[in-house]
Amino acid sequence: MDDPSTGALFGSIALLVIISAYFSGSETAMMALNRYRLKHLSNKGHGGASRASKLLERPDRLLGVILIGNNLANFTAASLATVLAIKLLGEDGIAAAPIICTIVFLVFAEVAPKTLAALYPEKVALPSSYLLQFLLWICYPFVWLVNTMANGFLKLFGVSHDDAAEDSLSMDELRTVVYEGSQIAGHHQDMMLGVLDLGNVTVDDIMVPRTEIIGIDIDDEIDEIVTQLRSIQHTRLPIFKEDVDRIIGMLHIRNAARFLIDGELTKSALLQESVEPYFVPESTPLQKQLINFQKEKERIALVVDEYGDIQGIVTIEDILEEIVGDFTSDIAATSVDIHPQDDGSFLIDGGTHIRLVNRSLGWTLPVEGPKTLNGLITEYLETIPDANVGFTIEGYRFEIIQIQDNMIRTAKLSEPPEPF
Repeated sequence: MDDPSTGALFGSIALLVIISAYFSGSETAMMALNRYRLKHLSNKGHGGASRASKLLERPDRLLGVILIGNNLANFTAASLATVLAIKLLGEDGIAAAPIICTIVFLVFAEVAPKTLAALYPEKVALPSSYLLQFLLWICYPFVWLVNTMANGFLKLFGVSHDDAAEDSLSMDELRTVVYEGSQIAGHHQDMMLGVLDLGNVTVDDIMVPRTEIIGIDIDDEIDEIVTQLRSIQHTRLPIFKEDVDRIIGMLHIRNAARFLIDGELTKSALLQESVEPYFVPESTPLQKQLINFQKEKERIALVVDEYGDIQGIVTIEDILEEIVGDFTSDIAATSVDIHPQDDGSFLIDGGTHIRLVNRSLGWTLPVEGPKTLNGLITEYLETIPDANVGFTIEGYRFEIIQIQDNMIRTAKLSEPPEPF
């Protein structure tokens, strides 16, 4: 053991293990980098990030220089280990050398550095990018030769660089990143998810249905209209003639305020202050409708079906609530459609939108298909049920309380019991 050549062999093998560990860790770290964070750091002028990003543009060259260095270190160390084993153990060392080398390199040059690199990819990859770029420059001819042969072999199987997956995210993937892969939490995360979900929700999912439209019938007596305007809680109202399907204008209460104050409101003045109604198809995605509201400088629209019949009303506030959440702090306590009961259940109006129920109570009733509670129940039962009928949909307990005009007016709902 005191022979200088033996010490030199030990030192050389130790150095080669360190070199192999560097290449192994660099390979794992470079491949584990978050590409979008890397672009962010590059845009901010981070030198290591810029170099790493440049290297990753051609992963075949990066892997080429890493694997050349790694294999050169491994094979050289294996040869030296065999010489050292023979020197120390004689002919028996030939059999012992591969076993010892495998254990040493597996632990110290593979598993340990790669685990460290996977846990801290930026701390390993960004500093390593300087040396890797230099090595790629001085070894480029050899790297080019190796890559040319490797790429030629892959082309025999129809694989080329053009087949590489694009470095982009779909909407569903981006939603997963926001939900699980980001440090954004709480209300900000909900808002971002709300924006991403706008494309999956259409106008008819959130509109106020036709039966709940509050408007002014121009055929009513003027005293009735004045009373209605003085007590109304909405800022914009449709003006119709006899029936909601015959809407002739939209009135902003602010424009009628001076007539109410002076007591000189007339039907002609009311019509003069109204504007042309804005119509939108019921299948319009909210993302598109939000842009349309901005483009048309409108805040409220009448929703029509494929036949032009009015189905409901949607406002820009309704869309914003899909992003930022409801503006009231306790919808279940304030909504006229949802009434909490002492036993923990809720009496809910049959015309209530399922999305409103889910958002208000934090439930997960199915939203694919029918939009209202009445529609969900009748689709599930495939008939108009009798009162006091009870059943379960996806764990939620339903009980029909009131039926009127072939519609479910009131139902009692309870959420699934807590699992044991």
